[in-house]
Amino acid sequence: MVSMKTPVCDFDTPAIDFNLKGVDGKIHNLTSCKGKNGLLIMFICNHCPYVKAIIERIIRDTKELKALGLNAVAIMSNNPEEYEVDSFENMQKIAKKMDFPFPYLIDETQEVAKTYGAVCTPDFFGYNADLKLQYRGRLDASRKESAPVDAKRDLFDAMHQVANTGQGPIGQIPSMGCSIKWK
Repeated sequence: MVSMKTPVCDFDTPAIDFNLKGVDGKIHNLTSCKGKNGLLIMFICNHCPYVKAIIERIIRDTKELKALGLNAVAIMSNNPEEYEVDSFENMQKIAKKMDFPFPYLIDETQEVAKTYGAVCTPDFFGYNADLKLQYRGRLDASRKESAPVDAKRDLFDAMHQVANTGQGPIGQIPSMGCSIKWK
């Protein structure tokens, strides 16, 4: 497992369309996932300790963001041959067990992750209503362990600002996580 940090936000980069199969058996794309005030695209997986440490907070924050007109989608781009726990069947199990309030999609070719420039899990891309990038940072101060319950909610606060103004904060702290397991 290699620990990586995400690059700095490249403001106003347009979101790139995708057509990926979800754990619900449906094909999802940018338009079907977008909310009225924007979209949070999350690259996650099942096995990563960084994701495991924050998955309940991801669920909490995406539910609250949905009320602000911001939808979310999670994409799993790891090579499941390297980590069986990241297989499509296990994605279905975890999404059901955790009751994900967002589509959980598999990027079997890894092309979507490459196109977005995703480097780790978790890697967050927050877009405004025009699908222009406004946030590329961390969820909060959590690492392999959850931060204290009263930790600043970096991602939530940034996306709340995006929902209200269309603009993300200038100061953003990169996300940190396990490297994407490329084929």
